[in-house]
Amino acid sequence: MAEQPEVTFIGTATTVLRIGGFTLLTDPNFLHRGQRAYLGKGLWSRRRTDPALRIAQLPSLDAVLLSHLHGDHFDRVARRELDRELPILTTPAAERKLRRRGFRAAEGLPTWQSRELHGDGEFLRLTSLPGQHGPGLLDRLLPDVMGTMIDLVRGGTRAFRLYVTGDTLNRPQLARIPERYPDIDAMLIHLGGTKVAGILLTMDARQGADLVELIRPKLTVPIHYDDYPVFRSPLSHFVAEARRRGIVRQVRTIERGETVPLSPPT
Repeated sequence: MAEQPEVTFIGTATTVLRIGGFTLLTDPNFLHRGQRAYLGKGLWSRRRTDPALRIAQLPSLDAVLLSHLHGDHFDRVARRELDRELPILTTPAAERKLRRRGFRAAEGLPTWQSRELHGDGEFLRLTSLPGQHGPGLLDRLLPDVMGTMIDLVRGGTRAFRLYVTGDTLNRPQLARIPERYPDIDAMLIHLGGTKVAGILLTMDARQGADLVELIRPKLTVPIHYDDYPVFRSPLSHFVAEARRRGIVRQVRTIERGETVPLSPPT
């Protein structure tokens, strides 16, 4: 059991989360440098980096959190090598596709619905949160996407709260998150400023900083920012924007292969 919640960054949006006695994997992307990820609608992008771990090197997992079913979040390596009995919490649309591929424990969570994982004297409550991958009508051509709120509860008391944004733009519906979930300890934010045909599909530096100011987490850890050519907004732009707004002290950057605590910086 991790003494304090921590995250290991594998690459793209792939992380290992250790929260209490639970271990979660997010958005499994294990392609290597030079291999192509399928983004849908005939679009591909070639990976620039290597993942910090292989699937065989992962610790024992309690569940996978999958924001959506794009090839840079659930790739052919994950499809081939992940345990098909492992719970995968995702969108209802992704659940249907995963079950057809043999992942019998995939479970789709409608927005605001929760699933609990129970352990010894504690449990995780995992809640699906709103997200929107594209602007306007274009969003209908993209997979449904969800964020996840992770609450660790011990003895009837919430001990820790983490928000994982998923691949979303900063849209008006996200304002409901801090209304329902105040006092967020940490946020894993998907950045990158992904652009296809000049259209923004994930948060860039400005939108990311806007979301930090909206959510007001005690700690923000940026991920999903430099692994593919479609990512157009580098991490340095987000850090500079956070510095300009006076919120950079609540930001902790992380390297691939690094493990950091999800506690606020001192």
